[in-house]
Amino acid sequence: VQLQASGGGLVQAGGSLRLSCAASGRTFSSYVMGWFRQAPGKDREFVAAITRSGISNSVKGRFTISGDNAKNTVYLQMNSLKPEDTAVYYCAASSIYSTSPTRYDYWGQGTQVTVSS
Repeated sequence: VQLQASGGGLVQAGGSLRLSCAASGRTFSSYVMGWFRQAPGKDREFVAAITRSGISNSVKGRFTISGDNAKNTVYLQMNSLKPEDTAVYYCAASSIYSTSPTRYDYWGQGTQVTVSS
């Protein structure tokens, strides 16, 4: 599975962004898809995940994960962004549900999100 994340950029606090993660190879409906983020000097942290059946979980109430099986793409809608949301955001695929990055087998290259105050 190859993952390609996109949609990052510079946004003012309070703004919104939608990240996309396009999967190729084995369809992403075979996996649990997750979003993680990593700020400079910090560990990679779980943001959201969605299971094969469409059950989703997000640790940020302002963020929503969704998937489009037909397009082999998963999205992360981020609203009311704050400067502390600034990080590189990664999408990843796992055969099981987990909030630990160590359980994810495939990773995209990351997309930078910068929120200015």
